[in-house]
Amino acid sequence: MKAIEGIAARQEAFCEAPYTRLKLTEIDEELGANRVVSDWETASRIEQLPQSRFATPATTERTVFEGGDMRGTTYKRCGCRNPETGEKYPAGKCPKLVNRDHGAWWARYDAPAGSSGRRRQPTVGPFKTKKAAQQALTEELAKFEIHGRQLDRSLKTGAYLETIWLPAKKESLSTSTFADYTEIVQLYLVPGLGHLKLVDLRDKHVIGLYEAIMQINRPLPDGTKPSEMLRRLLEVRAYSTRHLKVGEAPRRKQTKPISPTRVRKIHAVLLSALNWAVKSKRLRENPIAHVETPRVRGRRAKPLVWTSERVQRWQETGKVPGPVMVWTPAQTGAFLDFIADERLYALFHLVAFRGLRRAEVAGLAWADTDLQGAGTLTVRETRPGSESQADEYDDTKSEAGERTVALDEATISVLLDWRAIQERERSAAGPEVWVDSGRVFTREDGARLRPQWISTRFEDLIKKYGLVQDKHFIEGWAIDRIARHHRISVRTVQVATGGEPLPPIRFHDLRHGAATLALLGNVNMKVISETLGHARHSFTADTYTSVLPEVSRAAAEAVAAVVPRRTRQSTPGAANVISLADRRNRRGQHAG
Repeated sequence: MKAIEGIAARQEAFCEAPYTRLKLTEIDEELGANRVVSDWETASRIEQLPQSRFATPATTERTVFEGGDMRGTTYKRCGCRNPETGEKYPAGKCPKLVNRDHGAWWARYDAPAGSSGRRRQPTVGPFKTKKAAQQALTEELAKFEIHGRQLDRSLKTGAYLETIWLPAKKESLSTSTFADYTEIVQLYLVPGLGHLKLVDLRDKHVIGLYEAIMQINRPLPDGTKPSEMLRRLLEVRAYSTRHLKVGEAPRRKQTKPISPTRVRKIHAVLLSALNWAVKSKRLRENPIAHVETPRVRGRRAKPLVWTSERVQRWQETGKVPGPVMVWTPAQTGAFLDFIADERLYALFHLVAFRGLRRAEVAGLAWADTDLQGAGTLTVRETRPGSESQADEYDDTKSEAGERTVALDEATISVLLDWRAIQERERSAAGPEVWVDSGRVFTREDGARLRPQWISTRFEDLIKKYGLVQDKHFIEGWAIDRIARHHRISVRTVQVATGGEPLPPIRFHDLRHGAATLALLGNVNMKVISETLGHARHSFTADTYTSVLPEVSRAAAEAVAAVVPRRTRQSTPGAANVISLADRRNRRGQHAG
C-alpha cells in the first residue's frame, strides 16, 4: 500500500487549515484501476476537536468502476438549519455531522444525461450506516453497466419500443407481421407500459396490463370504476365512423372483448422486445420471462358444417354454433348462383374452388397466371392488410405457401371472362385514370383491393341473400319489386327465393369449404395440403377429414363393411329385451 506513509504529515496540515480538504487514496497494484477515494470535510475550528475524531471523520466516499465513467458518492446529511440564515445546511455541512449518531447516510451517483442533456445525480437513502449506503451505491451503479456498457436509466419503455426495437425489426419481419407488431405496440404496450423506465419494468406491471386488456369491452362489477391502466388503454382505441342518430352516444370501432389468444400474441411481442433489450445490453435480464398469460380455453376450433339441423337452430336463435363454419356443396352453389352478376364474381369463385387465402388472392398478379397454357396460377406475393403499407407486398405466409395451383376448366373460363371485363374497364378509364397495378383483381380504376374490403363485400352479399328471402317470404314482396329495391336482376332474386337459407360464414371459411369439396371429390390428402399451402399434411388431415357429413358417413360405412356379420331377419330391439321376471326364472333354473 502506497501513500499511507504520509498520512500523519497530511493530518497535521489538515488541522492547521480548518476549511481544507484532505484526500486519502489507497491504491492496490493487484486490483488494477479499481480504487476507493475518500473525501474528508470539516467545519471551522475543527482543530479544536479531539484528535480521535480524525480516525473516522469521513462524510463522503466515491467509488469508481473500471471501464466506465460512472461515479458515486456516499455522504451524511441531516435536517438541521443554520441558526443565522434559517435555511437547511447543505449536504455534509452541518457541524454536528461529526457525531456518529447524528444524521443519516445517503448515496449519490452520476447518471446519464436526460433528453435535455442536463447532468443528473439521483440519490438513494437514507441508511443507518456508511456500509449500508456503500452497498446500495454499488448495486445502483451495477444496474447501469452490463459487461462494461452503461445502462440508460432514462430510457422509457415506450421510446424503446417505438424508436429502437420496432425500427430494428422492420427488415426481418414481413409487412403484415410488422404492421401487427406496430398495432400491438401502439394499442397496448405504449399506453400501458410506455411511461415506465425500461430498467424499472417489472412482472407486476405486465400482469396488471394483461388484466386490464381482458377487461376491455367487458362489463365491470357493480360499483367498480375502470383502473388507470384500463382508462389509458381505452383512450387510444378508435371510435366508429358510423353516422350517429340524434341522441346516440359514440361507440368504439371495436366492440368485441379481447380474447386470451390475442393476449398471448401481445405477450409474445413484448417478450421478444425485452429479450432483444437483454441481447443489446439495455437490460440485465428479462423481467417477464416467467409471466403466465391468460389461459386459452378449449382446443383449436375445427370447421363445422352447416347441416339442416344447425341451420334450423340458427334461424330460431340467431346463434352460430362455432367460430369456423363451412357451407355444404348445395349452399356454396346457391351463393355462387346468387352472385353470378357480381363484378368480382371470379374472385369468390376462385377462392371457393381452389382455397386461396384472402391476402393471396388480393396480391395475385396476372404475370403469375398461365391460363391458356398449363392452366395454373402461382402464389408468390400477398397483399398486407394495413393501409400504411398500401404500396408493398409480402412474401407468402410460409415456404409452403409459395406454390403453383392447378385450375379446372370452369375456373379458367371464369378468369378469362374476368380478364376481358378488366380490359374493357381499362379502355373506359383511359391511361390518365387507370392504375396499372398488374393485379388480377382490382377496383374499377385498376387500383389494388384492400383485403378487408373483400371480407366486407362477402358479408354484404350473404346479408343481401337473406334480405331478399325475408322480403319475399315474410313481407310478401313481389319478385319485381325486390329486384328494383335492391337494384339486382330478376334472375338473382329468383335464385334466392328458390333456394334454401344461406347461413353466415367468414370469407376465410370459403377456403375451408374448398378443402372439404376436394375431399368429397376423393382428392389425395397430400394434393389438398399442397393446394392449400399447408406446411404439414397432418394439419390438413386433422382439420378437414371429419367436416362434411358425406365424408364422415362414407368413412363410417367403410369401417362397418370391414367386420363380417350374420344377416339378421328381424330388427334388433324387442327380441333382445329380457324382462326382470325372465332373468329370475333363468337364475333359478341355473341354480337347480
